[in-house]
Amino acid sequence: MGVILICQQLMLAITRFDDEIKTLYKQHTDRAIFDSLPGAGPQLAPRLLAAMGSNRDRYKCAADIQKYAGIAPVTERSGKKEWIHWRYSCTKFLRQTFVEWAGLSVRYSFWAKAYYRQQEAKGKPHNTIIRSLAFKWIRILFRCWKTHTPYDESTYLTALKSKGSPLLKFAVESEL
Repeated sequence: MGVILICQQLMLAITRFDDEIKTLYKQHTDRAIFDSLPGAGPQLAPRLLAAMGSNRDRYKCAADIQKYAGIAPVTERSGKKEWIHWRYSCTKFLRQTFVEWAGLSVRYSFWAKAYYRQQEAKGKPHNTIIRSLAFKWIRILFRCWKTHTPYDESTYLTALKSKGSPLLKFAVESEL
């Protein structure tokens, strides 16, 4: 009987926290940025906002977030040997947030889907592709966050086109 009561109280507290998070998120001045992210939706957008915060001086560059979140790989060298692995010392929930968002973005973003297919064609495993996609998304999110600008897929695709990105060429060729 006592365990059931504790579980009910816990569920009630979680529901109150969820409601408070939704309320605070709806009032936040940066909400438009995070609502514009493909695949973020009502669950991940507040988590991404919490990851970035409101203090624009907290991170000097996108690499700071990539490292803090554990998305940026670690390269170690010793003598003539070099090996790369993911970060063990990081906020796991934050890393999970970026990885989940990257995975969902493949469904909603043209370039993310093209990137996934391009890497898949190269024989890369799913988890590796999603982590590298998260790495790319953090750079984009950082720029949007720093400039107070919502993400716009057409703007990003235009930038890729102007740089002659092989990703767009791959996307066009794979659609044919």
